[in-house]
Amino acid sequence: MADAMLSVASLSYAESFVAEDDITARARERGAEFGCTPIGPAGGAALRVLAAATGARSVVEVGTGAGVSGLYLLGGMAADGVLTTIDVEGEHQRAAKEAFTESGIAPGRFRLINGSAAEVLPRLRDAAYDLVFVDADKTAYAVYYEQALRLLRPGGIVAFDNALWHDRVADAAQRDPETSVIRDLGKAVRDDDRLISALLPVGDGLLVAARR
Repeated sequence: MADAMLSVASLSYAESFVAEDDITARARERGAEFGCTPIGPAGGAALRVLAAATGARSVVEVGTGAGVSGLYLLGGMAADGVLTTIDVEGEHQRAAKEAFTESGIAPGRFRLINGSAAEVLPRLRDAAYDLVFVDADKTAYAVYYEQALRLLRPGGIVAFDNALWHDRVADAAQRDPETSVIRDLGKAVRDDDRLISALLPVGDGLLVAARR
């Protein structure tokens, strides 16, 4: 028998299953002040598990925001792991650095790069990263996808936030540029023989895939 659809109450329960600490909550509040929406608690918890499961030591994040997702990633990474996080907004990165410092993360464990990811990513080393997380300009997701595949080692993970895009991706009538790009990305990742993928219904959707 097919599984029953989850109720709103169950989805809400899952979203709040792992409580955020005060530092992450404050980083989330700073993000709201800047108008950037970070990954939700359930999606963040999933990222932390993925980082831990892969024993991640080298992670790339596209879209620093105010540091919420970075805190989750660093929380799951190996003790000597380094997060390289890219954002075009210097103000966002200053807020992220504040959150990382407040959390007691050593300065050597994160590298903040201020600039366009489309220009920065090609300068990073091939097959040198355990995990790539993308939460930035949706219309550029296809560019980030190809770069992520180049950057990942075999067995590495790529993850895209907002993969359901406010319930618009599942609605075939929605054809605005952002929705179309994200919908096409999901199909491309699903059908890519280089990847093993899943679409997780956490937060606004988390598309994850492992590099074969």
